[in-house]
Amino acid sequence: MLVLAFDTATAAVTVALSEWAPGETPRLRAESKVVDRRRHAEVLAPAIDTVLGDARVSREELSAIAVGVGPGPYTGLRVGLVTARSLGAVLQIPVHGVCTLDALAWESKRTDPFVVATDARRKEVYWARYDSATVRTDGPSVGKPADAAVPGLPALGEGALLYPEVLKGETPALPSAAAIAELVVSRLSGGEGPDLLPPEPLYLRKPDAREPGPRKRVTPG
Repeated sequence: MLVLAFDTATAAVTVALSEWAPGETPRLRAESKVVDRRRHAEVLAPAIDTVLGDARVSREELSAIAVGVGPGPYTGLRVGLVTARSLGAVLQIPVHGVCTLDALAWESKRTDPFVVATDARRKEVYWARYDSATVRTDGPSVGKPADAAVPGLPALGEGALLYPEVLKGETPALPSAAAIAELVVSRLSGGEGPDLLPPEPLYLRKPDAREPGPRKRVTPG
């Protein structure tokens, strides 16, 4: 089974190809990570081609797509989800969503409680709390760094590193597509981990755009 995973919910455009067979540990075949907050659309497709080329795998050989569903900003998040759904439809293979915060938690391999926080801009963070790398207990949510903080608990993710006066920031800072692929394989094989999600965006915020209200009546002067 070949799983192509990617995530565009943060500043990182991360892509990985993982190979898995029942009863075996997933094997990372190739990986790419580019940190470019403004060029997700330009970076993702070439990164996918590079990963598949490095692994000498064609798209037609893929068994499944795994994609980070956020939470994250609208523009970057949309790039990954549209690409994932398009590939799944063209190749007629399943597309599995993973909460980006869960991917960071999974990569940490931690067995004690902690927090994950990514940058939500506007001096806010997207956050979730975990009992371990495999068990989320609260969130995902968006709010001020203080909303995410728990005294004494470490906080992973770029959001935590941006507000060290509030959150006890530790690495990993940005998600890894390899971790997304591992999480998906674990769940598909009956293993532990947070639930997989449909490939739909977790925005958590209402869009900035608003429908225009009724025109004000002009009173003759």
